[in-house]
Amino acid sequence: MSPRLRCRQRGAIGLMAALTLGLALVFLLLVVDSGRLYLEKRKLQGIADMAALEAVQRNGDCLAASNNTATAYAGASAVRNGYIIPPANALDVRCGSLTTAATNLRVFSADATQRDAIQVIASRPVLTSVAGGVWSLFNGGAYSLNTLLTAKAVAAPKILPPQAQLTIKSTLVTVKSNDSAALNLLFGKLLGGSLSLDVAGWRGLVDNNLNLLSYLNQLAVNVGVQTGNYDELLAKNLKLTQLIDAAVTVLQAGSGTATVAASGLAQIRALVGDLDVTLGNVLQLQTGAVAAGLNTTLNVFQLAQAFVQLANKKNGVVAEVPVTIPGVINASVKLKVIEPPQLSAIGDPTYAKNKTDASTRIYVRTAQLRLGITLGVPLLDTPAVNGVLNGLVGPLSDVLNNLLSLNLGGTVSSLLCAVGGYCERTDLKILSSTSNPPAAQVDVILELGNAESYVTGFTCASDATKTLTTQTNASVVTVKIGQSPTLINSLTSSPPLDPIPPLPVIDIGAITCFKPLLGLGPTTCDASTRKPFYGGGIGLSIKSDVGATSSSLGSYTYSQPPEIKQPALYHPFSTANLVGSLKSTLLGVQFQVYKPTGFNLLGVLLENTGTVLNGLNTTLGNVIGTVLSPIVDPLVNGVLSTLGINLNQVEVGANLSCKPHGQAALVI
Repeated sequence: MSPRLRCRQRGAIGLMAALTLGLALVFLLLVVDSGRLYLEKRKLQGIADMAALEAVQRNGDCLAASNNTATAYAGASAVRNGYIIPPANALDVRCGSLTTAATNLRVFSADATQRDAIQVIASRPVLTSVAGGVWSLFNGGAYSLNTLLTAKAVAAPKILPPQAQLTIKSTLVTVKSNDSAALNLLFGKLLGGSLSLDVAGWRGLVDNNLNLLSYLNQLAVNVGVQTGNYDELLAKNLKLTQLIDAAVTVLQAGSGTATVAASGLAQIRALVGDLDVTLGNVLQLQTGAVAAGLNTTLNVFQLAQAFVQLANKKNGVVAEVPVTIPGVINASVKLKVIEPPQLSAIGDPTYAKNKTDASTRIYVRTAQLRLGITLGVPLLDTPAVNGVLNGLVGPLSDVLNNLLSLNLGGTVSSLLCAVGGYCERTDLKILSSTSNPPAAQVDVILELGNAESYVTGFTCASDATKTLTTQTNASVVTVKIGQSPTLINSLTSSPPLDPIPPLPVIDIGAITCFKPLLGLGPTTCDASTRKPFYGGGIGLSIKSDVGATSSSLGSYTYSQPPEIKQPALYHPFSTANLVGSLKSTLLGVQFQVYKPTGFNLLGVLLENTGTVLNGLNTTLGNVIGTVLSPIVDPLVNGVLSTLGINLNQVEVGANLSCKPHGQAALVI
């Protein structure tokens, strides 16, 4: 090969090498730029996906009246994930609905009034690649420095079965400056200790709500139950301290007054003791309840009330709380919780038709309580009472004394003791404040049934016409009047003491006495052997059921009840007739005559003297009844209202979600 040809070949090879290298660089630029744009697009798509999911999960909407919360939620999510809001970028958020096209593909239709689905379109300008610029130059087009990337995402919630919630409302909605002492006293006594929460602490409990789903999940973690297995969690035997600890943990994760509420619950926790309880005694969830239905709130104060009353039922403590009643000195109410309240219930109303099936019902109730008060002087030590007694009993006592000609130390003897033997000596007691111990005292025990409400029906044709129907009843209130030697035992006994011992108006008792042999020494009598009404007499002992066994407050239909997550729609049910009947019962005091066990002249006279009994009923009965009746308002207003129990009114709140949102998912 000639030198000239070899030189020409070297030039051709160099040119081909240069072209090959240039082409390799172009492809390298294409690969780098394509990869960069792909990663930018992927990042932008992730931002759009997360924004759409969060807007749906937080129930955002596109209504101007609510400040277009979908846009706000989506924007916050995008910024949190590195998106820069305009002017450089654009984020388009739209609400609407989904339809299925003829091609069986989902199609999003924008409609600001709907929120079945939310579409997010995120745009971001990025630098145009070098390869793209070169290509644009060779094709005679204008060179663009930026390329606009766009990502679209549509998210929608999973539609779940309807969910309804009922709540019994506490009557205490605010805490004034002078309320904290009463609350500390009452709650402390119920727990068998003392509380020292200030006004801010009680307000923290009243003003804060606890997310039920977060609470149940935290409790499940604390006690080793699989998250989501709520049926097992509610039925599990737990410590009451564990229930409170979970609530404290959730509140401490909050901000502001939530931490104050957590501190208040922590004080209550220190007094509840090591008690075994089940959460199902306070909260009722329908079997198989879905998580979306539990994503609601409970008032912390109401939850604290339920915990305190549950503790009182379990620990056997009888709370003794002073009350102010005009004309009564040193009066105090003794209070015992028989059944704690069931303050909230959640479930599918499709299956909740009655209250008999505990697995499907949506049922709430107030607490069932028993409270008693011993009323002493000067309540019954009045001229009117003493005048009636002296006018009726004096002549009868004189007759007996004249017949037997024996009166020993204020006692009236009906039998003479044989030498060296035992006998029964009658002992006359008359309703009086001067006797020792005073006879002029009366025990009043109220057994307060609960008010209950449960779901009986619903309609869910649309959110604009949805309804929830409930039946609300008030149980019986039992009044017992008498004179119990151990009032606390009367409150705690199960079954309850029925009836309580009568208040002696005229009590001819019998005391065992002994006379020594040959009369060597005085006759001795043992007062502890006294048998009340052994020789007959007249006593006051009332057991009265106020109202029917179950008084129907009526069926009520809530129109457009709010969604589960929103504040409940409350309706008051009047039970004033129960309080009115209670006062009437105390005014209608009746007396009964006790027949003598053995022969006793005074007892026989009382038994056969209808005038005496009629006189007591028409005079002394009215006097005592008039004095007892005013105690109702102090008992109800001074004690029960502090516990969130109002005999005059029951308030039941309702929520209904016809299409509750489940977990959000990307659909397009």
